[in-house]
Amino acid sequence: MLDGLPKELKEKLKQIEQEAFLELSSQSFDEKSLEDFRIRYLGRNGKLTQILKDIGALSPQDRPTLGQLANTVKGTLTQKISELSDTLKKSQREKLLQETQIDITLPGRPSYSGSFHPILKTMDDIVDIFKRYGFQVAEGPEIESDYYNFEALNIPKNHPARDMQDTFYISEDVVLRTHTSPVQIRVMEKFKPPLRVIVPGTVYRHDADTSHSPMFHQVEGLLVDEAVSFAHLKGILTYFVHELFSSETQVRFRPSYFPFTEPSAELDIGCIFCLGKGCRVCKHSGWLEVAGCGMVHPAVFEAVKYDTEKISGFAFGMGVERLTMLRYHIDDIRLFYENDLRFLEQFS
Repeated sequence: MLDGLPKELKEKLKQIEQEAFLELSSQSFDEKSLEDFRIRYLGRNGKLTQILKDIGALSPQDRPTLGQLANTVKGTLTQKISELSDTLKKSQREKLLQETQIDITLPGRPSYSGSFHPILKTMDDIVDIFKRYGFQVAEGPEIESDYYNFEALNIPKNHPARDMQDTFYISEDVVLRTHTSPVQIRVMEKFKPPLRVIVPGTVYRHDADTSHSPMFHQVEGLLVDEAVSFAHLKGILTYFVHELFSSETQVRFRPSYFPFTEPSAELDIGCIFCLGKGCRVCKHSGWLEVAGCGMVHPAVFEAVKYDTEKISGFAFGMGVERLTMLRYHIDDIRLFYENDLRFLEQFS
């Protein structure tokens, strides 16, 4: 049947077939060299592809027979390349498995779980305690106006009480808030009594040593209603201390001064280190200061247009870092901000 075909194309096809299969049987391939081989014979300009193009120039009688023979060679060559490719991929997988084989006799790698930062945990615990008494959480801006941070809290310009707080000024009338008390003003401007709010947040003062940080956290509370007395304040804060520390913790209220409360007091607890006997931490007094508090000053109520003849209220504020240091017997506030895992993992 092939006697009538153009001898030149027939011989060229046989020669290409012999060259290709000889190369396949005598050469070791990798992925790149196998792909180069495929392109050389079956690519757009490959040797076998050129033969198929030349068949188009044959007469209609010769074209089918030679075309069928050429396609047979192409199919066989394609199959052989595919088989070699599969063999190479299998070999590579086996090599990778050998190289990355897991030694099941090795001990497993421990998994580490995160935990709450001790300051965040203490702040959450404080808020939860006051929530049980119906207090709701309120928040406000950390960049505050002088009016809300000072003036509305009965601390006008040039008032000596401003010296009690080393303030970061952004401009003459804008500051980084020195306490969370401005939120109390904002809440009272929006809502009428009765009010029970607890205000956790970050505050800023120009102060830094083993017991102070320029950025720290406070939780302040405000309760406003009719016939609120100092006795209510003492009851709430005594309950708080017993819940945060223990029911055996002693509590006392010591007269003090804050411009936004009158009368004002400091809340002290019996030293948890020496149990009131006197030690270096409590300066041998047996007591530790943990919060400031008092009855809201009438001038503060006037700033928010509350009727001071009908309502009264109390406010309190406490430093979260100080309470955390007391809870966990930590003597340097800077440990909270150094991100040392050896320290933080102790609170998991």
